[in-house]
Amino acid sequence: MRRVTAAAVARRKGKAPFAMMTAYDAPFAGCVEEAGIDLILVGDSVGNNVLGYDSTTPVTLSDMLHHTAAVARGTVKAHIVTDLPFGTYQASDADAIRAATRVVQEGGASSVKLEGGARARERIKAIVGAGIPVMAHIGLLPQTAGLGPGFKVRSDREALLADARAVEAAGAYAVVLEVVDHGIAAEIGKAIAIPTIGIGSGKGCDGQVLVMHDVLGLHAIAPSFVKQYANLRTEIISALEHFASDVKDRSFPAD
Repeated sequence: MRRVTAAAVARRKGKAPFAMMTAYDAPFAGCVEEAGIDLILVGDSVGNNVLGYDSTTPVTLSDMLHHTAAVARGTVKAHIVTDLPFGTYQASDADAIRAATRVVQEGGASSVKLEGGARARERIKAIVGAGIPVMAHIGLLPQTAGLGPGFKVRSDREALLADARAVEAAGAYAVVLEVVDHGIAAEIGKAIAIPTIGIGSGKGCDGQVLVMHDVLGLHAIAPSFVKQYANLRTEIISALEHFASDVKDRSFPAD
């Protein structure tokens, strides 16, 4: 079975809203695909959600290759988008192409995602020129959030519109809008011809993406814009407590 292509994702512009979900391993990726979600992000948020880091900055290319390959093995149809981690694409076009190529060849990704608007246009253009589809990411940029206003809503209309137009012109097939003022996000969606995928940016986007661990309630605290569809953390703890109790009173293993 052929995987969904970047071109097919691009054609969703202006049509029915579509979902995108993160996954970092084969079992969860398989669940995403079975749920009918055919766009999976192997985000550098693996650092926060799986690897125990406080931010995405420490995540390495080796980390991303490892988790991308697991997601690829756990799926057959989904389009897999992999984040290029901090430090792998900023220095030069050559670095960016090299990292993106490894993610596709070794990890099995369908496309790559990188952060930055107008300042990232040359990197996007270079990677696309090398034959690898690129999803852009503007608004709140977690890899470098500490350089700006932090994790706050982005509302500089002119800068955001310029960023969106720049990544479109550079060849990105879609763009993530993270924590962008809802009205501005809707305006961006009308101003560019590629799909906008929102995370905390309102319902005016073509698609929506969330972190699976937030959606499933695997963290005690989730971002305010997240809707939790389950509370698996409580269920998991309860199950493990039950197991420990059964071992202690010798009811497990059974005779």
